[in-house]
Amino acid sequence: MARSDRLLRLLQAMRVLPAPLTARRLAEETGVSLRSLYRDIDSLRAAGARIEGERGYGYRLVEDFALPPQTLTRAEIEALVLGLAEVRGMGDAALAGAAVSALAKIAATLPDEAEQQAMHAVSLVYRPQKRAPLGIDLEKLREAAWRERAVAIGYVDQHGAETERTIWPLAIVYTERTLSVLAWCCLRQDFRIFRGDRIMWAEVRAESFRPKRVALLRDYLAQLRAREASEDGRRLSPGP
Repeated sequence: MARSDRLLRLLQAMRVLPAPLTARRLAEETGVSLRSLYRDIDSLRAAGARIEGERGYGYRLVEDFALPPQTLTRAEIEALVLGLAEVRGMGDAALAGAAVSALAKIAATLPDEAEQQAMHAVSLVYRPQKRAPLGIDLEKLREAAWRERAVAIGYVDQHGAETERTIWPLAIVYTERTLSVLAWCCLRQDFRIFRGDRIMWAEVRAESFRPKRVALLRDYLAQLRAREASEDGRRLSPGP
């Protein structure tokens, strides 16, 4: 591992892990010897990072030179913490981990008082009901959507019938109890929402649907708005 990459990895560990962190824990996290770890700590301090602590007592990252300082109001901090907590609760494992990492990076750029507000926010997210377990690695479908690649899936419908489909994944949809995939179904030649817990397997194909994703999403949203307007019109129309 290049030394620059190792230092960035050490910084990220100090952002994410609860302080104070012993040198041994940091050495295990970054995969270096204690001697190298101490040199890396000194290098980060020399570069401008404020790291409290010393050998035998543990370390804490106070100010992160690698990220620009942020000026956020208390309400903005609460909104960020609440939003990222929602991602941890609603997202799959990859997004949940990204939310933890993002909050640590944001907190590292805040002044001391604002950082304490972020670490002890008064807004909390509590979800007593667990989500339906996923049958696949959702990261694979998210990557396929970004790269605009077709995906073959095995899907079980609400009646228990299994079919094989080729889909163009457009977006991941997060609802109260499930994660779903909004896609263009090549079999039905129409938009479909596939529940993540009913997708049994997924295989990314070489076929590309670039650059159709944005246009298809725009068409889907237009259909939704037209449908909602029609339903609103029926509700407001006078009876016979």
